[in-house]
Amino acid sequence: MSASRVTIKDVAKLAQVSIATVSNVINGTGRVSPETQRKVEQAIGQLDFAPSASARNLKDKKSSLIAVVVPLLEKGRLQDNPFYWHLVRGIEESARGVKLHVILVGIGPDETFSFVREQHLDGLIFVGAFARTELVESMLRLGVPCVFMDSLVDDPSFYQVALDDELGGYIGTKHLLSLGHERIALLTGVLLEGGVNYCRWQGYRRALEEAGVPYRPELVYEEPTSSLGGYRAASRIGAKTGGITAVFALSDMAAIGLVKGLHDLGIVVPRDISVVGFDDDERARYCIPALTTVRQDIVEKGRTAVRLLTAQLEREPLAERRVTLGVELVPRQSTAPPSR
Repeated sequence: MSASRVTIKDVAKLAQVSIATVSNVINGTGRVSPETQRKVEQAIGQLDFAPSASARNLKDKKSSLIAVVVPLLEKGRLQDNPFYWHLVRGIEESARGVKLHVILVGIGPDETFSFVREQHLDGLIFVGAFARTELVESMLRLGVPCVFMDSLVDDPSFYQVALDDELGGYIGTKHLLSLGHERIALLTGVLLEGGVNYCRWQGYRRALEEAGVPYRPELVYEEPTSSLGGYRAASRIGAKTGGITAVFALSDMAAIGLVKGLHDLGIVVPRDISVVGFDDDERARYCIPALTTVRQDIVEKGRTAVRLLTAQLEREPLAERRVTLGVELVPRQSTAPPSR
């Protein structure tokens, strides 16, 4: 008999027991005598029967499946930013170790989260959420274990993984100030109060203030944190009167796009303008010039999220529900003292 057509009914027939008994043996439930268990296991082996995950978990609605949920706030945010693929890599590596499988879901503002029930998801890792929005409230009503990542949520009962984004904005700006730059532009995504970009912007402002350099709002460019966003910003930055000498881009992809855009305008990095990125994506090391950046451990961020989610699934107590990861500056060839 073809293994692809073998059913639990075939196993029950060969073992001469009921379907319920076969189900009990597979799921380790109910009372089954050693002799009956031996007969069922022998039939399973003989027929090469492999029960599906959905069949094994039909009773308790468990799927061993979790989702990484990303609100689609900016065009190109998923497909043009390797950050998410590194993040999913860290999540998937850790999830595999505890026998969980991962799907990536991009959602819009009208998401009903019906996919959570339809696929019997065991848990969610929500990236970039904002508290007290209908999107988050809809998700919370499901009662599914969840970890928030890079999210603006202030409830201490929530499990969260965050980055010291304010420090990241501070050290990236301070590096440029230490080289002698004062007219430092900030290339950021949308600045929503309390969000990731906002916290990095606060670090940028703190560094300027400490150095006695006036904050100039006209040097803040809110563009998509993508390579295309960076490329398009190059013409505006290059044409700025008063001579911008450095740019701090709040993602490596935006920084790389900016460097290409400046190159196409005949502006040389770092001779004419220094550029700092954020993330330390692999491409940052191999672009020309190699990109100075603020490093975050994206893979570790994913692993930490799985650890917090697993603790909820296993009902394990944790001393801290919020984990904040550190950042560090990685100097390379895209920054130098100003030439003018």
